Amino acid sequence: MKKIYILSAVLAAFSLQAQFTVTVQTPAEFKDQDAILYTLNGSKDIIATKEQSKNNTWTFKYPSHYMGMMKVYFPGSNNAVTFISENKNVSIKLDIQNNKVKDVVYLDEANDLMNKQQEGSQKKELILPALAQIKEYYKDNTEFGKALKEEIGRLSGTSNGIDAAQHPFISYYNTNYSKFLSNSANSATPDKKVSQDDIINFLDKSNDMLESSSLLRPVLILFLNNGGNTNVAGSVDALLDRLKVETPRGQTVLSELIDVFDGYGMDEFKTKYLTLAKNLKCTINERLASTIKSNANVEMGAAFPNIKFQSPANTSAKSLYDVKADKKVVVFWSSTCSHCESELPQLLAKYNDFKAKNIQIVGLSLDTDKAAYTQKIAAFPWVNDSELRGWNSSYVETYNVHATPTYFILDANNKIINKPDHVGDVLEYFKLK
Repeated sequence: MKKIYILSAVLAAFSLQAQFTVTVQTPAEFKDQDAILYTLNGSKDIIATKEQSKNNTWTFKYPSHYMGMMKVYFPGSNNAVTFISENKNVSIKLDIQNNKVKDVVYLDEANDLMNKQQEGSQKKELILPALAQIKEYYKDNTEFGKALKEEIGRLSGTSNGIDAAQHPFISYYNTNYSKFLSNSANSATPDKKVSQDDIINFLDKSNDMLESSSLLRPVLILFLNNGGNTNVAGSVDALLDRLKVETPRGQTVLSELIDVFDGYGMDEFKTKYLTLAKNLKCTINERLASTIKSNANVEMGAAFPNIKFQSPANTSAKSLYDVKADKKVVVFWSSTCSHCESELPQLLAKYNDFKAKNIQIVGLSLDTDKAAYTQKIAAFPWVNDSELRGWNSSYVETYNVHATPTYFILDANNKIINKPDHVGDVLEYFKLK
């Protein structure tokens, strides 16, 4: 019996250790009440929990072990703050100006250290090369020359000497960022440059902090770039063969690659690997399942998912389906998008022709700034709406949006009948060019 009690005590201690809290404090003038805590899986933010303010403090209780990137998002003001967890309590204080985050003070040891490390790394990558060039014009025995030499020496030193036992995530992140993604790694001589085999070994042997580190997507892009354009499928097949696509790691990597190919307009490879994903006979993890679903939502012939409008302009309709027309052009755009600046005026020039054919245009904006959005839509007579959450909008996941502008043409029953790449394709489809 004594052994059982001891085992129970050990399990209870481990359970308590695996739980931690995230506390965020703001000044009294900050108006938001709701906040959402996210974890990270590859490049996808995953909702962990939601909380409301108590005296301008949000306390999130995370129930299990987690090491990696986290984010707190305030949907009311579209503020977001990123930080790390090393499975210990996190404490953050925000400086607010005009209801926007002006500065972040990290009160816990891990985030304070991570913040200093990143500031040092940025200086090393951006400032050190410039200082090295300036040094040539100053003698070491001058006051400025001595200070310059001292700063170069300080920045040249190893800033990644983190105790992995004390700070496992910071050590993991710094080590692998330096190896694969830093300027010095990318500018390495050909014989020392990171190879595709190096990356495959890393992706295969890394622990599960890979998925929560934010390194996975950029490392995969590095992998594709290092292989060139001659045999993309061969490189990807070799990677997935090593990782075993039936495993959680293999499926997460497959999901990321599908999204990368989609975002870069590499339709041949997107189709190939999305088909592979849909034909898997094993249990599908949530990461890959979300990619399959968001793509299925916008396949040709699929019913375009309905969406309830937030604050629609130029319509009394409550949802997308309530907008009645023979055909609809749905465009995802943003006032900060340069391509939208050139393409949407072309829709505006033909707006009366669209109306004459009973074609409705519905603009769904990925803006965050209400004033900029409001000013922009004043010139657009079609249906407009926005969640004002930017890339945190529900549109992104639901409609598989990777860039702006993105167009869909729907029939009277809201089925997708065309997916134009550019505004010229829209005008061509309706013979309005």
